[in-house]
Amino acid sequence: FVLEVMGRHAGWLAAAAGLAGDGPDQAPHLILFPEVPYDEAAFMAAVEATVKRVGWCVVAVSEGVRDASGKFLADAGRTDAFGHVQLGGAGPEIAARVSAKLGYKTHWAVPDYLQRSARHLASKTDHDQAWAVGAAAVKLALAGHNAVMPVIVRTRDAPYRWKIEAAPLAKIANREKTVPKSYIRTDGFGITAKARAYLSPLIHGEAAPAYGKDGLPKYVSLKNAPVARKLAEYRVGK
Repeated sequence: FVLEVMGRHAGWLAAAAGLAGDGPDQAPHLILFPEVPYDEAAFMAAVEATVKRVGWCVVAVSEGVRDASGKFLADAGRTDAFGHVQLGGAGPEIAARVSAKLGYKTHWAVPDYLQRSARHLASKTDHDQAWAVGAAAVKLALAGHNAVMPVIVRTRDAPYRWKIEAAPLAKIANREKTVPKSYIRTDGFGITAKARAYLSPLIHGEAAPAYGKDGLPKYVSLKNAPVARKLAEYRVGK
């Protein structure tokens, strides 16, 4: 089974999938990161070894996995409106390669927008931090600040502690924070204990939304009432 997750250049969601398994025989058995060049021979050998040992193999693959030359495995040969390479689907591509090389029956899935919108699955830590950065952004805007972004600063690992600060947009915009090498196993197919220690606090706690009598989650309907402008008018190119 192949699960494709978001991450064109940074494999944080792929790494997070590794939290689901607590040993070599628990899924996901293999993870493909965009930070690690895809080695087909090594990957197929790992898949085959896992199937022989466990009976099946679950792979979490980042949409941006690339070969040694830097080409996306899922390069569809098109670009989007911003000039970015349009990806055709790393999940089905990997599944097809496994079937062709090893003859295994495969199935693939893409959570797609559920990765962005499945609020009912958010951890309490995630919920609290999302609320905090949103509130901080409003306060910064009302105070007249510009060209800054609220950021989460980890102050302690155990127990997990954090705070919100403001960072200059010039140090953030159009930049990427990739998964550190120390967070990826030496074979390139999983996360390390250091990665698990960093990621684990972020999924702690539950913050399920309230449910109505109809069994559906109760979501807020925003009034979208505008407030008086605080910042100067901005024009592109000036």
